[in-house]
Amino acid sequence: MTAGGFYRLKAAELHAKAQTESNVLARTELELLAQSYLRLAEQADRNAQLDLTYETPPPRPAQQPPNEK
Repeated sequence: MTAGGFYRLKAAELHAKAQTESNVLARTELELLAQSYLRLAEQADRNAQLDLTYETPPPRPAQQPPNEK
């Protein structure tokens, strides 16, 4: 399962739990959490489309001390 799929599944679970919650504040918080997971899913999908490769930069040459006169 992709990260986006995992987050969508979690959002669906939270949304289902919110539907059965009788406490208005708890229901609202669960819905807000579900929305947050949907945003995470969208971000994970965008991240999955990136093709980034990290390459270690070449070592910098050691600095020479300034010439004293």
